[in-house]
Amino acid sequence: MAIIIPECPLDSKAEKTIPLLGFGTAEYPFGTSSESMKEIILHAIKLGYRHFDSAALYQSELPLGDAIEDALKLGMVQSRNELFITSKLWCSDAHHDYVLPALQKTLKNLKLEYLDLYLVHWPVSVKPGEYELPVKKKDLVPIDINSVWEAMEECQRLGLVKSIGVSNFSIKKLEVLLSKANIPPAVNQVEVNPLWRQTKLREFCKEKGILITAYSPLGAKGTLWGTNWVMECEVLKEIAQNKGKTIAQVCLRWVYEQGVSLLVKSFNKTRMQENLEIFDWKLSAEECERINQIEQRKGFPGIEFISEEGPYKSLEELWDEQI
Repeated sequence: MAIIIPECPLDSKAEKTIPLLGFGTAEYPFGTSSESMKEIILHAIKLGYRHFDSAALYQSELPLGDAIEDALKLGMVQSRNELFITSKLWCSDAHHDYVLPALQKTLKNLKLEYLDLYLVHWPVSVKPGEYELPVKKKDLVPIDINSVWEAMEECQRLGLVKSIGVSNFSIKKLEVLLSKANIPPAVNQVEVNPLWRQTKLREFCKEKGILITAYSPLGAKGTLWGTNWVMECEVLKEIAQNKGKTIAQVCLRWVYEQGVSLLVKSFNKTRMQENLEIFDWKLSAEECERINQIEQRKGFPGIEFISEEGPYKSLEELWDEQI
C-alpha cells in the first residue's frame, strides 16, 4: 500500500501545495542509466512518492517523462495533477533570452504541458552551450539575476510553470532578488542536513514566505557534490541505534521536523521504502539538542564556480560569507 506523504502550501492562498518528501533523480555521471531510471521512478510512484525533482543538467527529464507517461497509462496515478514535477534552469541557460526556450525544451523532454516548479539552479551564469558540471571556468560570466528572473516570471505568466524559485541562493542574493521581483521565489532549494543546518537561511526564508527544500539530507555519499560525513557521524549513529532506526531515517526525520520539504535519492528499493517511513515517530528534545551540537561542515561548497577571472573569486563571495 502506498504511503501518503504530507503536503504543505506553496502560496499564501494555499492554492498550491508541495509534497514534503520528494524523490531526486540526479545520478552521477549524468545520463548513464536512462532505462533503469524509468523503472525506478515507476517503483517510486508505486511506493507513494509524488514529487519528482529533475534538472536539465541531470539528463533525467527524458526517463522521468517516460515514467510519468507509463504511470498514467497503467493507472498508477489517475491524472497528471497527482504528481508534482520540479526541474531547473542550468547555468548555461541563465540568460534572459535563453530561459523560455530552456523551459520549453524541458517540457518537451518530460512530455508535459506545465511544470509545478521551475528553479534557477545556481546564482551563476556560464556562456551558453554546455550542460556540464564541473563547468569550464573560462566560461563563467556574471549573472544578471534581475533579467533572468524577469524571464522566469514570464514563464509563470504564460502558464508553463505553476511556481518559480531558486536553488543555492544565500540570504544576500535572495535580498537582491526580492528587491526587484514582481513574483517572489516560492522555493529556495539548498543543502540541509544535520551537519549543515542552515539555521539563519531557514529563518530568513520563513520570514519571507519562501519554502526551503533540502537537498543532500544524507550528505549525498558517493556523488560529485556530496561527502560521507553525515552517514559516518557518530552522534547520528548512536541516536539511530537507540531509536531502532537507520541513520538515514534519523537524518530525514530531523530535516522534516525543521518545517521544510526534502528530497531523497536512493535507487535501492529497500532504502526507497525506508526513506518513506519517517512520519509516525519523532525525535526527542534531547536527541535534537545533540544534533544541534554537531560541528557544521558544508558538503558541497561549489568550488567549481570559483575562479580568479570569474565573477566569484572566493567561496565567501559565492555564499556571501555563509560558508
